[in-house]
Amino acid sequence: MNNFPRIVFMGTPEFAVESLRKLVENGYQVVGVVTMPDKPAGKHHSVLQASPVKEYALSQNLPLLQPEKLKDVGFLEQLNAWNADLQIVVAFRMLPEVVWNMPRLGTFNLHASLLPQYRGAAPIQWAIINGEKETGVTTFFLTHTIDTGKIIFQERIPIGPADTGGILHDRLMHLGAQLVIKTVDAIRNDQIRPVDQETLVVDENDLKTAPKIFKETCEIDWNKTGDEIYNLIRGLSPYPAAWTVLQTNKGEPIQCKIFESEKIIRAHDLLPGTIDSGDTTGLKIATSDGFIQVKSIQQAGKKRMSIEDFLRGNSHLLF
Repeated sequence: MNNFPRIVFMGTPEFAVESLRKLVENGYQVVGVVTMPDKPAGKHHSVLQASPVKEYALSQNLPLLQPEKLKDVGFLEQLNAWNADLQIVVAFRMLPEVVWNMPRLGTFNLHASLLPQYRGAAPIQWAIINGEKETGVTTFFLTHTIDTGKIIFQERIPIGPADTGGILHDRLMHLGAQLVIKTVDAIRNDQIRPVDQETLVVDENDLKTAPKIFKETCEIDWNKTGDEIYNLIRGLSPYPAAWTVLQTNKGEPIQCKIFESEKIIRAHDLLPGTIDSGDTTGLKIATSDGFIQVKSIQQAGKKRMSIEDFLRGNSHLLF
C-alpha cells in the first residue's frame, strides 16, 4: 500500500496474533515484530516454546526480535534500524520511554477494556468476575504510566449472562483487530483527536482495576453469593479456572477446577461449601443464598469432564 507507515508490531499471546494477521493480510507495511523470548515448556521444562506471535511472524517471514531486556543497547539499535513510523502494542510488556517514544507517529496500545476502567493485566476476566454487562476495546497512545495514555478510539460490546472468559476473549480479539486497523488508518490520515483519560473520570473511587490473577484469586469462597461465585467461575473459564476443595464422605480432600455451572437462588440450612446430599444425580454446592450446580469439572491430575462422568467415578465418595 502506498503512503502507509512503516509499522513495528509488539505482542505475545494468541490475542495479539489476530491484530497482526489483519495488518499483514490487508497489506500494511509491517517491517518487524517484537515478542517475548521462548519459554521452557513440557514436563521437565526441557523444550522451548515459541509465543503464538512468533509462530505467526515466522510463517509470514517477518523480521523478528525477542529481547530479554527492552533497554538492551543491542536491541535498541536493531529496533531503531527498522526505522518504524508507528509501533503497535497488543498484549506485550510495559515499554520504557526510549522504546515507545522512538517512532515519529508514536506508539499505540490495544487494551481489552473501556479505559479508564479495568487498567491492568486481566481486564477480560475481571469484567466478568465483577458482573459487568458491557465492556469493549480501546486504542490509546503509550505514556509513562501503564494504561493511562490518551484514548484514540473505543468500541463497546455487551457481556451476555452466560459469557465466559474464553468467549469474551475471542470476541474482543476480533473486535480489537478491527479497531487496530481503524486506528492505523486514522493516524495515517491525520484524523485522530486523542482524549485525555482524566476527562472521562468522574470519581477516582469509581474506577475498577484488573490486576494480575494468581492462584489464590481463583479459589472459590462459598460464603459469597451465588451471583458472585457464578461470575468468578465463568470469568476464569477456561483459564486459569476457578478451583475448590471438595470433601469426601471420609473427610478426604479432592481438589477440583470448575469450568461451567448454574446458580440456584434458594433458601437452605446447609453451611456454605457443603455438598447437597439430596441430589445424587448432580453436584450442588451450597452458597450463602442458594446453590451452585456444577456442570463441568476437572479433578487434579485428571482431564476435564462433564459432571455426569465425574460423578460416575466419585459419587460413592461424595454422598
